[in-house]
Amino acid sequence: MTDISHENVPSRARRRFPGISSRAYEHPADRSALVALRRLTGFDTVFKALSGLLPERSLRLLFLSDSVRVSEAQFAHLHDMLRDACYILDLEKVPPMYVKQDPQPNAMCIGMDEPIIVVTTGLVELLDEEEMRAVVGHEVGHALSGHSVYRTILLFLTNLAVKVAWIPLGNVAIMAIVTALREWFRKSELSADRAGLLVGQDIQASMRGLMKIAGGNHLHQMNVDAFLAQADEYEKAGDLRDSVLKILNVLPRSHPFTTVRAAELKKWSETRDFQRIMDGHYPRRDEDKDTSVSDSFRESASHYADTVRTSKDPLMKLVGDIAGGAGDLGGKLRDKFTGGGGTKGGAGGSATTDGGGSPEGPQNPEEGPRKG
Repeated sequence: MTDISHENVPSRARRRFPGISSRAYEHPADRSALVALRRLTGFDTVFKALSGLLPERSLRLLFLSDSVRVSEAQFAHLHDMLRDACYILDLEKVPPMYVKQDPQPNAMCIGMDEPIIVVTTGLVELLDEEEMRAVVGHEVGHALSGHSVYRTILLFLTNLAVKVAWIPLGNVAIMAIVTALREWFRKSELSADRAGLLVGQDIQASMRGLMKIAGGNHLHQMNVDAFLAQADEYEKAGDLRDSVLKILNVLPRSHPFTTVRAAELKKWSETRDFQRIMDGHYPRRDEDKDTSVSDSFRESASHYADTVRTSKDPLMKLVGDIAGGAGDLGGKLRDKFTGGGGTKGGAGGSATTDGGGSPEGPQNPEEGPRKG
């Protein structure tokens, strides 16, 4: 890793956050998912074993030999962005960055002892300068939060699960940990998106980048408001069947759906918390040792309570009803799954079905087919 001098200032005027703690931008769901992961039976054993066994030197040599290392001489614009991002988030050492030939747009921060940032050629070719700056800030946010360790373990265990899949029950325990790691990593992406916004300080660039990742380099054919409307429709449309399908669809993914990420980031950019950070009021790293775990738990619990209360998703609404002591639980479950109850277009956008609650989908021709 390279030492960064405070003389290396950003290429345009941006606010800097000296001594900022990752707690300033970490999503509450990220912290709570990590706590749940650490409590998973067997995780500590696997973590301790892999910490000493993972071939990090081999990983570094692989990228050094078969990718392009970003520097003043190679991909100089990425080198400048990386140093800017580290300057803004006050990361003392600049992690090495590599560009890997891969048409799939992607980026990652991995490494057990020291983080390495890898971006693909597909991503470099897809995004403009300000969009790419948000991505680089996103990965530096992962590094500052210490996410690279768990990301590396996730990659290793995912590959291992494939290799031992032929053994009866051989990968059951591994897949349990992989599933928990994926759940945490999806939440950590929301935190890193926030870090990317703090670095780029351009919400429109962040939105454009996410739209391009979803729809390719056709920006003239896309619209931010319409893209965010998709996220709103995704959250509230359908009945409990759709809620279950959403869970099943996201389980194998390492990243949240792109529209959901865009909506979460836009929402955070409009909060008082974000504005306070921009005004220079944020948690400092030198205060981390005094941070109360119980305070983090309370913040996470408060976040989930707010999520349940304000969510438009049918399943979340049902959870809220149960938590509120709603009566006739059996009837509510039946109506939620069937879209019944004799009410057209009920709460949460439930589709109306025929009297038998047919699972074949909505009977209203104006609604059209729904994708799970």
